[in-house]
Amino acid sequence: MLTLDIDCTWPTPSGWTDLAARVLKAAQKVTPELAHPRLSASILLADDAEVHALNREWRGMDKPTNVLSFPMLERDELLALPAEGPPELLGDLALALETCTREAADKGISLEHHTAHLLIHGLLHLAGYDHETSAEDARTMELLEIKALAQMGIADPYGDHDEAQGL
Repeated sequence: MLTLDIDCTWPTPSGWTDLAARVLKAAQKVTPELAHPRLSASILLADDAEVHALNREWRGMDKPTNVLSFPMLERDELLALPAEGPPELLGDLALALETCTREAADKGISLEHHTAHLLIHGLLHLAGYDHETSAEDARTMELLEIKALAQMGIADPYGDHDEAQGL
């Protein structure tokens, strides 16, 4: 089962660790490849300055962002990964506290719900999903996010995907 290594400088770190564990369970229900027994992933819950530096260094974008995903496996490698063998790093995620807090306030939702959405979004990126490749891929990814969030009792963050119920 995918294990998470969490480095958290956000207030009340244990609460965010618990949220990440709940997010992972929900994501695994809609994306079974995330339950692979050899996988691990790291999550960094940091401030805007640290995520800004990562975004500048790795993406060439000189600004903070809500979530960064650094996959270590291609999707076909993940799907072909045998159950037996040494541990494999699926990838790394980094979330920026001030950006996430501001976005949650702008959306009128709790920071916890917004963070859950961004963690699911990031985990799907690590699993090889990409909303930037096509409109169809974006829709697929959004529907998976909605279904995973529903597992946690969190409303559709997009507000327009009734068909997610049947996914």
